[in-house]
Amino acid sequence: MDSDDESLLEALLAGEHRALARVISKIENRSPGYRNLVSELYAHTGDADVIGITGSPGAGKSTLVDKLAEAYRNRGETVGIIAIDPSSPFTGGAVLGDRIRMASTVGDMDVFVRSMSARGTLGGLSTATADAVKAMDAFGKDKIIIETVGAGQNEIDIVRTADSVAVLVPPGSGDDIQTLKAGILEIADIFVVNKADRDGADRTVQELREMVHLGEESGITGGGHHGVDATSGGDDWGEADGGDGSGDGWTPPIVETIATSGTGVDEFIDQLATHRAHLVDSGALAEKVRTRYAEEIRTLLREDVHAMLEAELAERGGIDDLAEAVRQGETDPYSLATDVLEPVEDCLEDIETETGAVSKTE
Repeated sequence: MDSDDESLLEALLAGEHRALARVISKIENRSPGYRNLVSELYAHTGDADVIGITGSPGAGKSTLVDKLAEAYRNRGETVGIIAIDPSSPFTGGAVLGDRIRMASTVGDMDVFVRSMSARGTLGGLSTATADAVKAMDAFGKDKIIIETVGAGQNEIDIVRTADSVAVLVPPGSGDDIQTLKAGILEIADIFVVNKADRDGADRTVQELREMVHLGEESGITGGGHHGVDATSGGDDWGEADGGDGSGDGWTPPIVETIATSGTGVDEFIDQLATHRAHLVDSGALAEKVRTRYAEEIRTLLREDVHAMLEAELAERGGIDDLAEAVRQGETDPYSLATDVLEPVEDCLEDIETETGAVSKTE
């Protein structure tokens, strides 16, 4: 790591928000040296609570995040917010509007808000988000909130970075709730029916209860995010025991809020705290972190191997020339893949041989 990055790291660890912003910019832009910088952050992480907020557009996520941050600040805790906008890489559209609506904490330097855009690379955004979380964690933020614009697969991948995930559902969603079953049930630790003063809120709460109950009976949550034992059969939201050993035994509660007035926000915070305590007590938090790091390792290896293979392809004239050779009947994709991978495999064998030789001399 060069001297500029060392100074930047020292400034971040000293609590300078400007340095935090610069580090996240390096992470988001994948600037030279960012990996060494992130690598140094790991030793200073692990203290923050990371909360994911997702749900369909119009559910009031930004307003609720604003009130959530304000409530945490009133409790003396510092907050970092990462707002994800995968849909508008150029204008920042929805994110800009969301930030305008987050008015309660404007001017409070202990609430640090950062928007991140996909910039056409949704796959890399989840990695960049995880790295940005590490920067805020190392900085010393007590609570880190990740807010996504929608509730599609891309957003689900991103909020997996969080320890606790809240899914917001607007009242009167009707058929929308049916569409949530596929992916949202598995990631939701807490369901929030926001705008609970509107018509249809009671029905939405009931539909969510039925959805989670059916999920338990069918085993949808049995081996996924929560691991609720489908045989427990308990209607009490806190009694599912996950006795099959496949998960952490948590069943998502349903909280009703009115974000514009702050109604229900304290209950929401209490449920987040309860879930955090449950993760710690059950050992599920350690497992979640271990799983997250395993995926980070796989992702980094995929990126690095992909870069190595691209370089090897370039040396052989580029992918177009190789494809033309296949078209001409001179070779085939399987043989080419074997040939391209051969130098990489040779390198790995050399490393293993050298490592073995060192071990023997020791």
